[in-house]
Amino acid sequence: MTTTRLGDLIVSPIGFGCMALSHVYGGTTDEAARATLGAAVDAGITFLDTSDVYGKPREGASRPAGTNEEMLAPFLAKRRDEVQLATKFGITAPRDGTDATAKRTDGRPEYARSACDASLARLGVETIDLYYHHRPDPDMPIEETVGAMAELIEAGKIRHIGLSEVTSEELRRAHAVHPIAALQSEWSLWSRDVEGRVVPACAELGVGFVPYSPLGRGFLTGTLTKEQVAGDFRGGTSRMGEAWDANQKIVEIVAEVARRHDATNAQVALAWLLHRAAQMGVSAVPIPGSRKPERALENLGAVDLRLDADDMTQLDSIRSLVEGSRNIVNNPTWISSGRE
Repeated sequence: MTTTRLGDLIVSPIGFGCMALSHVYGGTTDEAARATLGAAVDAGITFLDTSDVYGKPREGASRPAGTNEEMLAPFLAKRRDEVQLATKFGITAPRDGTDATAKRTDGRPEYARSACDASLARLGVETIDLYYHHRPDPDMPIEETVGAMAELIEAGKIRHIGLSEVTSEELRRAHAVHPIAALQSEWSLWSRDVEGRVVPACAELGVGFVPYSPLGRGFLTGTLTKEQVAGDFRGGTSRMGEAWDANQKIVEIVAEVARRHDATNAQVALAWLLHRAAQMGVSAVPIPGSRKPERALENLGAVDLRLDADDMTQLDSIRSLVEGSRNIVNNPTWISSGRE
């Protein structure tokens, strides 16, 4: 298995998004989740991405759930040395459908310190390899947040700093305080706004890019039904709600390319992303997630899939066909494109 760099952090070329192992896309057990992770790591996926906000909140919880991190702890107790572990802090509102326009983030230095200690305890580890600020706090200069994260490196609690859904300007300000190893944002065949400013800034500064939802929350795979997504938050988004039927033409394009290569839609979507990142001069590590071990193994096939110029041209046409926003809340500033 080849490796990729996110700054100075060496990881597998495809990562694993652990959010999918919690209740957000449907039920699973902790034991089944850890079995999926075991199969993924056995196959060569070593970069695991979680967050303190992932997982089902306990009744009455007013802070991040932490239950996805707790699920990981028994797995890490056995296989910590085999993986690079990333987690995040900063989203403070429970995932319960409350007012999306209300303040939902906390970037205060004291909160960064307390959130890190809480994650370390839940995960059962001494050090986090990559620690992200999950969303910028509009009331806290990003320089102060990153300064506190740099102190966590000095304390030996984290190894590298990451940011999520920041603008190019926010990234530059943060990077001036301390080198940023990776920026995480949504990037896929149907979410390409970051190519305008954010990805070029990463390439210029030597910051790695971690695309989340690289399979369009499963839509691009062609394996979902409208009934499936109606049961979770995806059905409430414009792309996978009212524009579901209109966006099927996107799936058809991906499927046509997949048939030519005897590949799956997921492999084509990931291979496109790796190819596009290389074109733009940035090191990218997509983090698709799955509750099924066979899907995780399938995703690795994208690393060896070679798309030619005609494939890329056909796939690039998707950009102009997408209906609906990538934003999952009503607040446009929740994602970087709403602040650029």
